[in-house]
Amino acid sequence: MKASLYLVLATLFWSGNFVVGQAAVASMTPVELTFWRWAIAALPLLALAQLVDRPDWRAVLRSWPTLLLLSFLGMGGYTLLLYTALQHTSALNASLITAANPALIVVLAIAMLGDRPGALGWAGIALGLSGVLMVLTGGDFQRLLRFSFNLGELLMLAAIAVWSLYTIIARRLAVPAITATAVQVVMATVVLIPVAVATGAHLPQTAAGSWSLAYIVVFPSLGAYLLWNLALKTTAPGTAGNYLNLMVVFTAVITFLLGTPISVPQILGGLLVVGGVLLTSVRGAGKSSGITAPEKSVLRPRAER
Repeated sequence: MKASLYLVLATLFWSGNFVVGQAAVASMTPVELTFWRWAIAALPLLALAQLVDRPDWRAVLRSWPTLLLLSFLGMGGYTLLLYTALQHTSALNASLITAANPALIVVLAIAMLGDRPGALGWAGIALGLSGVLMVLTGGDFQRLLRFSFNLGELLMLAAIAVWSLYTIIARRLAVPAITATAVQVVMATVVLIPVAVATGAHLPQTAAGSWSLAYIVVFPSLGAYLLWNLALKTTAPGTAGNYLNLMVVFTAVITFLLGTPISVPQILGGLLVVGGVLLTSVRGAGKSSGITAPEKSVLRPRAER
């Protein structure tokens, strides 16, 4: 029961990253938000890793090339693409497209690792793709022929592609989850320092911007990781992965409560995406353990994902 509460809270915090992130990019550039998010979270995450994982740091640092690549993809590339996308599309649309991530991971696992989905796996991929297309086109599938998509939605597609590659590579990393995340955050901060200096990155100048950054640092970056990994001590990864489907629901509820209307294509697309994720998560959907994509997202979840 306690583990379930932890998982629900973690997904709620990550859902808030879409909504609060959209508010934050109104007063901060994506580079500023990405840099300060990780710069402020770096030391607390290192302390959290020491407290929870108690790693052999020398052994961890021997994996620095892979950790650096993962940092470039997940902490840098994905986060910058996400926050840039939120300048051009709604938080709900971004979360709906992100929800198709497990299906894309399945496709990459087929191409890169030789995994083979069963009938349910293929059905899940097809449903997830249909849902994403529903969201991208707003129900007007003639937009596919015109290739008339919102820039933010295209950036989110790029973001989930980057995150899928990150997840495939992270599967082979033999480093505890929080420790791997902490090291990647430190690396991202160091790499982004010259960019932040060159672009004149500064902390938020408004109260709203400061509160947005504080939320992103405390809840999606620190609290959610701790709760997620505490839950994994007593919960199977595949079971925990299914809780990530709640992110679309939470994001929809939050945006609706804030006064943003939800369209029928968004509702239908969300249902198709979540249905596709559930099918790819069913036991037997794939021929290898790599096909149940949600259970592979323990290093860094989708919403920051």
